[in-house]
Amino acid sequence: MRDAARRGLSQLVDALTNFLPAALSWLPPVLLAPVIGSFLGVLVLRLPKGRPVVLARSVCDHCGHRLGSRDLIPLLSFALLRGRCRYCGTAIGSFPLTIELAALGVAAWAACTVSSSELWWTCVLGWILLTAAWIDLHTLILPDVLTLPLMLIGLIATAATNPDALLDHALAAALGYLSLAAVAWIYRALRGRDGLGMGDAKLLGAIGAWIGLSELPFALLIAACAGLAAAGAAALAGKRVTPVTAIPFGPFLAVSGWLLWLYGDWINDWLIRSG
Repeated sequence: MRDAARRGLSQLVDALTNFLPAALSWLPPVLLAPVIGSFLGVLVLRLPKGRPVVLARSVCDHCGHRLGSRDLIPLLSFALLRGRCRYCGTAIGSFPLTIELAALGVAAWAACTVSSSELWWTCVLGWILLTAAWIDLHTLILPDVLTLPLMLIGLIATAATNPDALLDHALAAALGYLSLAAVAWIYRALRGRDGLGMGDAKLLGAIGAWIGLSELPFALLIAACAGLAAAGAAALAGKRVTPVTAIPFGPFLAVSGWLLWLYGDWINDWLIRSG
């Protein structure tokens, strides 16, 4: 019995010894994720309206009362207040909780998928893509304040983790932007109306800065197929979809960029084998 107890204790010590160094890498972004999600919620609500993000105080949308620090604790405040304003009692909706949980999901997904050296870069990519996709889905806007920094951060991440690939990723950023910009220009010239926004071109350029030239065509292919599938599903569900129906392309680009960053090698091999 004593030998078994010693072996069990030894195994527990070994497990903790192996767990703690790993936890030090993934625990900080996971714990910080709800706070980041709360800030992303501010961006989603304010950027499309041109409202200040940093300087403006948070207020209740219904009664206008300034929210204190105890009203803004990610996840916890929503739970304690049961989703209602502390001052007027009006339901605040599920959006704050949803985006905080989404940001947490991004960090958890990244922690389960990439190495510790790429974890923070991956979280930043996921959080910005989440914000851009959310805004585009509801407003058909992809703000430059998100897409252009995402492109720059992608090049910085490449320089930090794989400097030999920096030129390749810079070319992918330029080609990603120019390809969709050309499509948008040709569509306007032929149809006399906009069919694709420059925000989509900038987002594809930003994604190219992260994934490189070899995976850039797959990003566009996956996004286009997903967009067509979504339009088909909407039509089957009874929604009216016509050639002039506005469909946000940013969310599909964001999903394809995220998946290629995480699983690019596997996706490339699968697509090549399937072709």
